[in-house]
Amino acid sequence: MPSVACQSLCVTLIAGGLIASPAFAQRPASPGIVAHRDLAYVEDGHERQKLDLYLPERADDSSEAAAPLPVIVWVHGGGWEGGNKAWCPPVSAGFVGRGYAAVSIGYRLTDAAPFPAQIEDCRAALRWLRAHADEYGLDKNRIGAWGASAGGHLVALLGTAGDETSFDVGEHRDESARVQAVCDYFGPTDFAAFAAAPGYEAVSGPTGPVAKLLGGPLSERTEVAAKASPVEFVSPDDPPFLMLHGTEDPLVPLSQSERLYAALQQAGVPTTLIVFPGIGHGGGPFNSTQTTNRIAAFFDRHLKSAEAE
Repeated sequence: MPSVACQSLCVTLIAGGLIASPAFAQRPASPGIVAHRDLAYVEDGHERQKLDLYLPERADDSSEAAAPLPVIVWVHGGGWEGGNKAWCPPVSAGFVGRGYAAVSIGYRLTDAAPFPAQIEDCRAALRWLRAHADEYGLDKNRIGAWGASAGGHLVALLGTAGDETSFDVGEHRDESARVQAVCDYFGPTDFAAFAAAPGYEAVSGPTGPVAKLLGGPLSERTEVAAKASPVEFVSPDDPPFLMLHGTEDPLVPLSQSERLYAALQQAGVPTTLIVFPGIGHGGGPFNSTQTTNRIAAFFDRHLKSAEAE
């Protein structure tokens, strides 16, 4: 599985500022996988309001005997200002072969619109998937979300703000935008605390990616910052979370995952935080077979087992 850092917050520190890292090029689906690319989840919408859907070949069979597939949705990173849906780790890590449908969501970046456009798009994509579940053989009651950095932030917000209907715009509002499990790789969770963390000013400061997300410096956008923070929405009915973070992350402090973990634990939500000592913003153990198996076990438990009924 290629490094999720390449599609995470995806900023490279350089003299004088930040630049977006190159995104992965589009790659063909593997044998045995049926790819439905560029499905528009908003009619006549922005060019990024599309998703890619990957199914095992059997799921393309119209036979009524084919059981609906649980779904893992990937939300890419890129500092909310870069990245794209071309690379889908649930596909590259073999989850389609494990009996899942995999989805990679595109969403509007901050050059097109500030928050809440990004979470509005993710929720619109989930509603579209549920509205078309029968067409593609999907189990609308078993959808998990996985993302890294900026994508980790968005999947965490999908998890904690599942009932926040103010984020719902457009079609299929009779469908739910909730998810049943969340895997969050080093996503921001509390923007007020992020801005106060020393050493992260290039990301959280008045000209960084966070300010672009919020539509201005956090000092001037405190209400928006609170509404964009997953920790602000935590409640006992949130889905189970699996979070992973490195202690030496130079772009998102470990304390961001720790704050959400503590809030979820206090609310009684099943939550696991895996901390990798000495590791930065992705790479290394994030891409190991052991970690992939840990994620598979997490999704199997909450999307496939009788416990998920």
